[in-house]
Amino acid sequence: MPSPPALFRLYRAVTPLIQPLAWRVMARKLRAHGVDAERARERLGRATLPRPDGPLIWFHAASVGESLSVLSLIAKLGERLPRAAFLITSGTATSAELIEKRMPPRCRHQFAVMDAPGPVGRFLDHWRPDAALFVESEIWPLMIVEAANRGVPLALINARLSAKSVAGWKKRPVTAQFLFCHFALLMAQTRATAGDLVALGAPEDRVAVGVNLKTTSAPPPVDAQTVAALRAQIGARPVWLAASTHTGEEEVVLAAHRQLLGDRPDLLLLIAPRHPERGDAVAALIERGGFSCARRSRGKEIGANTQVYLADTLGETGAWYTLAPFAFLGASLVDKGGHNPHEPAQFGVPLITGPHLDNARAGYEALRAAGGLVEVRDAATLAATVADWLDHPARLAAAQDGARSLSRRGDDALEGLMDRLCAALDLGAGLG
Repeated sequence: MPSPPALFRLYRAVTPLIQPLAWRVMARKLRAHGVDAERARERLGRATLPRPDGPLIWFHAASVGESLSVLSLIAKLGERLPRAAFLITSGTATSAELIEKRMPPRCRHQFAVMDAPGPVGRFLDHWRPDAALFVESEIWPLMIVEAANRGVPLALINARLSAKSVAGWKKRPVTAQFLFCHFALLMAQTRATAGDLVALGAPEDRVAVGVNLKTTSAPPPVDAQTVAALRAQIGARPVWLAASTHTGEEEVVLAAHRQLLGDRPDLLLLIAPRHPERGDAVAALIERGGFSCARRSRGKEIGANTQVYLADTLGETGAWYTLAPFAFLGASLVDKGGHNPHEPAQFGVPLITGPHLDNARAGYEALRAAGGLVEVRDAATLAATVADWLDHPARLAAAQDGARSLSRRGDDALEGLMDRLCAALDLGAGLG
């Protein structure tokens, strides 16, 4: 292993100095989301759960999408390695809540430790992982180096590097090579990312193109009683869904809905903001637009005159995809790169999106090729696409078939990924 470069040594020296300020910011965010003080201190490496006996495999993700994408992999690994336990760390309160509702057997969650010497050391002293897997673009220098120094084999899975990130690493080639050399395996989402990793100094024989884990993630849970009650409230009315919307998108969705109501006065719009805590802001937009609204978080039911149902709750995404024949998927009309298209595809829900799809470009292109995606630019093109699918059942059925075809891919690729991980991280001996 090469010696630590000057930039890494500087990073290790500076992080303790900025740790107090960073901790105050992190703690404030967690408190605002209702996380108690004890759990918040997990960010300082102070564990709130005991380490399980036997081998422990650690997965480190960032937030909701990355965390949920690895749950199917953990479940499959758990079947293959019955003696292993699993730890998943993530940074946000929302990801913690969703993970804890959907964790596979023998799995536990902690908030991600701050990347500073004290917290990382406490974390590793307590958990003593037998292997560590970092998800997508979670490249934290101290976590990586300190774990490797303790003999923990490392993998980077579902690797994704933005153009901005690649450009930044290229300015620091010695540091990039130093960090990427610590991984025994680097599985990229695309050939382009694999090429970037090699160009940044990752050993070519450790880099491979793997399955995008978001194509293999289990669908969100569906509460049958919730769906039955909502179906009774909706009745025979036509309905469409705007899912995982962000600031700047609800205005476009509501403008499209206004156009659609002109010819379809009984049409119901479900809006599910990506962040339910934005419910008040979205409700204000709906009110200013003059729409009659029922709000899920307030326990309001859908009435005959309800034009918009604001689904501002957490953990009910499966219900919305069960109720809607198609959806607009957010983070795509604003420049946020799009959300995971495979989740709605698991429900046979085709998508309408904006042009910003870089976060899962391959998945979106596969869905487009299968006939399950239409890209729009503004309220007018969004309204026209919704009207087309509402008015032409055969076209909608073909789009739904295209969505289902996307959801059937990935099982064989997941098995291949597990084979590579078990070989690279030596997960076979003593865990089976």
